[in-house]
Amino acid sequence: MAKATLVSLANALGVSRQTISNAINAPERVKPETLARVQRAIAEAGYRPSAAARQLRTRRSMNLGIRMIPGADGINGSIYDRFLHSLAEAAQERGYRLTLFYAASDADEIEQYDQLLDVADLDGFVLTGTHRDDERTAWLLERGVPFAAFGRPWSDDGDPFASAHAWVDVDGGAGTEEATRALMAQGHRRIGFLGWPTGSGVGDDRRAGWRRGLSHGPLADDASRAAAGELDIQTEDGVARGADGAARLVGAGATAVVCASDSLALGALAALRSLPPGTPPPAVVGFDDTPVAAAIGLSSVAQPIESVARQIIAVLTHGLGGRDDGTTPEPPRHVLLPAAFVERTPHALGAVPAAPSP
Repeated sequence: MAKATLVSLANALGVSRQTISNAINAPERVKPETLARVQRAIAEAGYRPSAAARQLRTRRSMNLGIRMIPGADGINGSIYDRFLHSLAEAAQERGYRLTLFYAASDADEIEQYDQLLDVADLDGFVLTGTHRDDERTAWLLERGVPFAAFGRPWSDDGDPFASAHAWVDVDGGAGTEEATRALMAQGHRRIGFLGWPTGSGVGDDRRAGWRRGLSHGPLADDASRAAAGELDIQTEDGVARGADGAARLVGAGATAVVCASDSLALGALAALRSLPPGTPPPAVVGFDDTPVAAAIGLSSVAQPIESVARQIIAVLTHGLGGRDDGTTPEPPRHVLLPAAFVERTPHALGAVPAAPSP
């Protein structure tokens, strides 16, 4: 059977080619009875509009670019993989495809933007890993290139909800605050934080949530002392760094540890296996709720990655136009989604007993 085309459908139905095109791209312009007849014929014939023709009409490539970021240890990288899969699915539902590219640094990523806009004629970009003084967003804004970011702007004095560009983020600080309060409810009175060096934006937000958690409840008097550094360990990400940091926190008397990532938390769990027999192991909470955390029963703060991806594609493609028929409400340009504390009992370590009240 010959493949259905716009011309063959028009001839078979006795309508113009423009009517077929309108039924696909601007259905509000077609009479209801004619629209129903055309749509039924399209479905029966399995007709698919030409991507090349749509690109000529809209002057768009229907492609979005995103930088590939390799996972440093294969643990936190699983979150990026989930995000990428969800992003591709959401983009495809709106008629777009993703173009993946590699860049070793932000400066290299900007060079790739410049080349891809010329060579691949991309419609826009999705950014990840936003941070303070992010030169990528400034470059794109100056040139009027459409983009949306996974991560809010992290300037010290600016209001992220007044940002000139679209972004979607997760309230990680609220997640670590919830985890800290849950540990206090279990009876822990010395709760440490194992996080990244100050200045990362994302890490600072998660640390701030831990501090807020300490400032409400029975630890309020000790909150400033703990936040001043006694129970606040700053380190680079990774399992080995997590083990070293956890050992220092235990030495400072911590009975529970909130971590900025699951990698750090897994390192902390490894370090706690070397505690003297009979010593109650401190409770450990990670961040990202990776499959590894779920497999071993590690408590963690979960991010709604699939929702983030869908929100980013929604706001970016709405601005580009794409298949929008003009009736879809404009999605919000700045979205802060909630995180969720997932409480578990570690399989490898057994139940974590609550520390006695002082």
